[in-house]
Amino acid sequence: MLTDPQSITINAIANSLKRVTSGDLTSKYQTADGSYQLRVAHDVSNRERSLIRLDKNVVGVDPFVSTLNKPYRASTWLVVERPLNGAGITDTEVSQMCAGFLAYCATAGYIDKIIGLES
Repeated sequence: MLTDPQSITINAIANSLKRVTSGDLTSKYQTADGSYQLRVAHDVSNRERSLIRLDKNVVGVDPFVSTLNKPYRASTWLVVERPLNGAGITDTEVSQMCAGFLAYCATAGYIDKIIGLES
């Protein structure tokens, strides 16, 4: 089980997320105000699949009715899928692939291009 709380730094601000639920192969963490939620879950049916998902929740002005506030959510997640029990591809190889992928995404300006709908 991951440590409790988890910490995620966003825009140079560390956010502490305490575990709020846990079950078989899954846990959910969130900040005290609920603005950030982190979910970690695993599935081991036909393949091994691991998910880590971060949600940001805000209440903001409705762009069509300026007197109305409504909830908004943005999410980012990573899914790692691999053969059961490391068959044919080792955990080390998957870890190296994840590290390369995350470094690729961390390239300056890359995510801004993705958000800007470039492909």
